[in-house]
Amino acid sequence: MIRGLGLLTVVATAATAALAAFTMQPPQRTDTPPGPGVPLTLADGRARRVSDLRYGLHFSIAAEPKAPIIGRVAITFTLKDAERPLALDFTPPKGVRAVRTPAKPIPYTIVPDHIVLPPEALQEGRNEIVIDFVAGDEALNRHPEFLYTLFVPARAHLTFPVFDQPNLKARWTLGLEVPAGWEAIANGAETARREEGGKVHLTFAETEPLSTYLFAFAAGRFSIETAERGGRTFRMLHRETDAAKVARNREAIFDLHASALAWLERYTAIPYPWGKFDFVLVPSFQFGGMEHPGAIFYNAATLLLDPSATQNQKLGRASLIAHETAHMWFGDLVTMRWFDDVWMKEVFANFMAAKIVNPSFPEINHELRFLLAHYPSAYDIDRTPGTNAIRQPLDNLNEAGSLYGAIIYQKAPIVMRQLEGILGETAFRDGLQQYLRAHRFGNATWPDLIALLDERTGDDLAAWSRAWVEEAGRPIVTTELRVEDGRIAGLAFVQRDPYPRRGLVWNQQLQVTLGLPEGLRTFPVRLAEGRADVPAARELPAPRFVLPSGAGIGYGGFELDPASVAYLATRLPEINDPLTRGTAWITLWEQMLDGRTPAAGVVNLALRALPLESDEQNVQRILGYARQAYWGFLPADARDRMTPRLELVLRDGLASAPTSSLKSAWFSALRDIAQTEATLAWLERVWRKTESVPGLTLAEPDYITLALELAVRERAAWQSILDEQFTRIENPDRKERFAFVRPALSADQGVRDTFFERLNEVAFRRREAWVLEGLSYLHHPLRAASSEKYIPRSLALVREIQRTGDIFFPKRWMDATLGGHRSATSAQMVARFLAELPPDYPDRLRRVILSSSDNVFRASGAPR
Repeated sequence: MIRGLGLLTVVATAATAALAAFTMQPPQRTDTPPGPGVPLTLADGRARRVSDLRYGLHFSIAAEPKAPIIGRVAITFTLKDAERPLALDFTPPKGVRAVRTPAKPIPYTIVPDHIVLPPEALQEGRNEIVIDFVAGDEALNRHPEFLYTLFVPARAHLTFPVFDQPNLKARWTLGLEVPAGWEAIANGAETARREEGGKVHLTFAETEPLSTYLFAFAAGRFSIETAERGGRTFRMLHRETDAAKVARNREAIFDLHASALAWLERYTAIPYPWGKFDFVLVPSFQFGGMEHPGAIFYNAATLLLDPSATQNQKLGRASLIAHETAHMWFGDLVTMRWFDDVWMKEVFANFMAAKIVNPSFPEINHELRFLLAHYPSAYDIDRTPGTNAIRQPLDNLNEAGSLYGAIIYQKAPIVMRQLEGILGETAFRDGLQQYLRAHRFGNATWPDLIALLDERTGDDLAAWSRAWVEEAGRPIVTTELRVEDGRIAGLAFVQRDPYPRRGLVWNQQLQVTLGLPEGLRTFPVRLAEGRADVPAARELPAPRFVLPSGAGIGYGGFELDPASVAYLATRLPEINDPLTRGTAWITLWEQMLDGRTPAAGVVNLALRALPLESDEQNVQRILGYARQAYWGFLPADARDRMTPRLELVLRDGLASAPTSSLKSAWFSALRDIAQTEATLAWLERVWRKTESVPGLTLAEPDYITLALELAVRERAAWQSILDEQFTRIENPDRKERFAFVRPALSADQGVRDTFFERLNEVAFRRREAWVLEGLSYLHHPLRAASSEKYIPRSLALVREIQRTGDIFFPKRWMDATLGGHRSATSAQMVARFLAELPPDYPDRLRRVILSSSDNVFRASGAPR
């Protein structure tokens, strides 16, 4: 295989002749052009040749979102082997206006996704290339009053010419020309500002070395909040028009950032490396956050909480802030060499966030928090045929976005906690400190870290890594319980690979909990081979249940013995430990999905358990399972029979909840499930503000959601409810989003059809959060019969969604499309689509469809 841009003489073809039409002057010889995207071969070759890289960028930004953005980039670098062509990455084929050195124009060739510089334009040693261009819009996220860049994983070249790969770190300087009245931030500190001719001209300081996906700026009509913490200045930019909302949240937001920074400086023994600390709250941001050094971007709704915020939302905000702050060291200071190791930055950010948040919430059961935050989401993918390994091969960065998901965000922290358990907390921390120091402002790989940690333990970390990191799936662990004369005669756990031909064995520590007549008893069990016996359990009284992961430690598809399933399905609320109850609920849910207990039984158990549950985290998990089983697994007639009782339990729970946080959780569940006339009439009165919810203060987003939920249920006055809600909305960004989503709620099938047809347009799909909200209402379970017809076209669009959207969009698109369906017809549509896929269809996208459709197949019983 050719590494980099080798010199291969090729036969002239019509294709190369067409490419030559873009060339300023004929090249001296014909060379093999790089392929589309950023192939690994191209990146490896450039990494060997290019060093000491700097970018000087300037953009002239108009207020009108459709006006072109004119840019210039000066790229300086040291080059080895100037006898071969050198490719820059840039997608807009008509965006290049001029390419030159500081002294003269130089020849170049445009090929898909690249500008190729011939050898005669290059020299050994120092080079400077200046390119004038029209910026591409795809990664600029332009709105009428603001814009922000989002270049992860390799989207910088959609906007400007660049070496768009993580292991060519560079120092960046930036100049912006923006409309008067706009503010702007970037990675570097603002060093100069002048106003002239209705424009503001800004200059930002040079950064430390950054990968291209971490370079960022935002500009627009933002307000700025400033705070001092521990001698450091923090700045928060936002567009929230509710001053009380900002005031209610600002101190907590600044405090959480400051405490996360202080914790990480202590843990890593490395001071914060990026100078200033700014962050921007973006309306309807595609992600929870993005870790640009010196300029973190957040989803505004995640940080600016309403009075009705639940405990989980408050914990989620703290975890998100800790996650993005941890990235300043894990991912930003030391970056993966290639995106096959993108999981490394995410696992450490999530793993550190779990540690950081603990002191800020001393009243929380943090073992339960870790369990509920990671296991259900990881299992949602890992149990399906669409699962993937944590570490995945990647040949081209144009597929890097498909690497992201619950396996790296939720499973990987579970795996990392196991690794910390093998080494011990101190050795693990010391190894990470050594790793960060060794690769500071550089790049590293997972094998680099494993080799370093392997010196600190007697365990074979390479073999451990193969099972947990390099391969897909989870072990299936079966309980073998033998009882004789009322006593345990034998207890063992047997693991098997769900892919039998592979024969993989997972080495892990279990904490097995027995529900004995006198109470709970937990045993550590090392499951390192195919079978592990528990001799310490022999002669104990026959247990009421056996939970292999009872203390929240242990990962797999746990197949319980029949007696344990029967006990948990009827008497789970009697377990007196919150962590064990949380583990039991997760395990019982898995038994339901595998057909060992019925969905109606899970809902009935939830109705009995909810009034008795004392831990708010468990309440929210049970409410979530009740909603999911109700809409996703119960037939419509069973749902109708159960609705009155379910609503009654939720109304009672709402009335008796002791805190506004718990009331919010109960209210959200009731709002999402409500179907009877009495409850819908009450919700409408709440929306009209003629009746209140005692102890719960609703804010503008709450009333918006209420209006949408009433509309999708086609209340008699649904049209006027939406009309009035639109006039009520004061925040312009929320108003625009509401107008976008509204057609998806229409009772008129033709209006919904038109909304769906517009989803074929790339420009219409730009605001992904809006699209997903509309799509979820379009496919609401109450509309499932009429929306099945959209499924084939939605499946067909996934490949384009990946090509034109951000990293989470394909999976979220499929989840929103299929989440409301449970019929055999919808499952057959998916099966037919998968069966007819061409051989070159990306395997990762096929896995996305398999994982998103898994519950449809389970609920319908249709063959895959």
